[in-house]
Amino acid sequence: MTDLLPVPSFATDLSAVLARFRGGQTRAFSVGDGVPEAVVLTYDEFEDLGGEAKFSVGDEVVEPGALAARLPGLIAELRAGSAAPVVWGDHGEPEAVLVSTADYRKLRGDDEPPAGVVDDPTQRTYATEPLPGSVPMTMDEIAELMGPEAVEDLAQIRREREQS
Repeated sequence: MTDLLPVPSFATDLSAVLARFRGGQTRAFSVGDGVPEAVVLTYDEFEDLGGEAKFSVGDEVVEPGALAARLPGLIAELRAGSAAPVVWGDHGEPEAVLVSTADYRKLRGDDEPPAGVVDDPTQRTYATEPLPGSVPMTMDEIAELMGPEAVEDLAQIRREREQS
């Protein structure tokens, strides 16, 4: 398991989290007491993944101080699966979102882990080995699958490389 930010540390560090998000210095990360219980991500990532369409979120943007006060109860609700994503930020500007780990997996389109497996969706890795029936393909074969225009484009690229 990777480093997990404990809930009390997260609650005291909300302004710093926003500063790191603004500076592009951090990505989505999990918080929890011993196991990942919630995920914090930028509002931009939430929007890019279609979060507004996938989840019911209100118009309210929670200020960091208010989020810190609500956090213990909110984490319990997220753990129980009964909390909607919470949009938060400074001065009414949506900058970050707090979601349950299950909702983050839904947002990204990931499968749920097998029962009994503790999974941190922000640290998930995927199998990259070829499937048993996979066969290598040449560029020509790939271009043929894509159609005559791709075959011509590939031929043109090869002609340009020969001329340079």
